[in-house]
Amino acid sequence: MADQVNSLEELGTVAETVAAPVVMEAIVREPVKDALGRSYATGKRKDAVARVWIKPGSGKVTVNGREIKVYFARPVLQMILRQPFTVAGVADQFDVMATVKGGGLSGQAGAVKHGISKALQLFDPSLRAALKAAGFITRDSRVVERKKYGKAKARKSFQFSKR
Repeated sequence: MADQVNSLEELGTVAETVAAPVVMEAIVREPVKDALGRSYATGKRKDAVARVWIKPGSGKVTVNGREIKVYFARPVLQMILRQPFTVAGVADQFDVMATVKGGGLSGQAGAVKHGISKALQLFDPSLRAALKAAGFITRDSRVVERKKYGKAKARKSFQFSKR
């Protein structure tokens, strides 16, 4: 920086000589599959952690060794698990095998959904844009707030009375 720029005209000439053409290279993502043709991903939600494997198949979903309708009896939870497939447009094309631990049923369904989304984008990188636009790749980091001393719950206070 031995040269000092004193005017706008000099700044323009210096910028032209220094600036090189910037070429943005598109990130080319390769599919990630194991020897059996499966893709693996870990999904998390609240305290639940899900390990998810997907492979091409007929749309069979198994969670902790049980069918989806047995493990997640509520239709809302089953719908949550099927959302990544409908958004990506690959419904009933993949078999899912998941193991999930921790949390309650709602958190576990969210963890499996997160894992399915990540595994889908690893299996077929072209699906990443649709899944990311729907917000399924991003981990929902909200967790339960801890209880504080002197409080009834995390923020609720005990009843106050002057008398």
